[in-house]
Amino acid sequence: MHLELDRWRAPLAELAAGAAGNDGAHDASHLARVWRNAQALLAHHPEADALVVMAACYLHDLVNLPKNDPDRAQASRRAAQLARTELMRLSFPAQRLDAVAHAIEAHSFSAAIAPTTLEAKIVQDADRLDALGAIGLARMFYVAGSMGRALAHASDPLAETRALDDQAWSLDHIVVKLAKLPAMMQLDAGRALAEARLARLMAFRDEFAAEWLGGAV
Repeated sequence: MHLELDRWRAPLAELAAGAAGNDGAHDASHLARVWRNAQALLAHHPEADALVVMAACYLHDLVNLPKNDPDRAQASRRAAQLARTELMRLSFPAQRLDAVAHAIEAHSFSAAIAPTTLEAKIVQDADRLDALGAIGLARMFYVAGSMGRALAHASDPLAETRALDDQAWSLDHIVVKLAKLPAMMQLDAGRALAEARLARLMAFRDEFAAEWLGGAV
């Protein structure tokens, strides 16, 4: 299996990089991190097909639409279709194409497709882990900035007396979406990693608010 992974990693990474564009939150580095996350999960599930997982990790954003695009929920399906076409061109093992396509379709939060295979569960967890922790925080603000959202509410950054609104205030996204991810993880190993990363995000949120309101030096 290691030889097979070594053989396919470069062409998969090259194919993915060609489609990555200039979105800093979904670039080639993101794809490589998702694969690293998946490898950590594969260590707990050696029965999974690692080549299917690797291919889906690198190609899951082959079609990447902005979060405010009306067709955003279709992006993962389109990515799966394109990945199938490109993998066939590369003579990727035909018997694995369906598994790769399903893992790509099911990775997306917006698509709301339940993963039905172990490989798809690994890919979904691995991608969501990159939305948490220090890098997830950086990606959150990058995306929010690209969409013109403010950092935080001027006088109530923790939404203690107002409704949360991550369409207006970037910091709100931690509670609106990111805090829900650990409970949505498919695998025990993914959940444990997600909870540790979320704890760091919540600590940052408290420190940010303290500085924002002038209560910390």
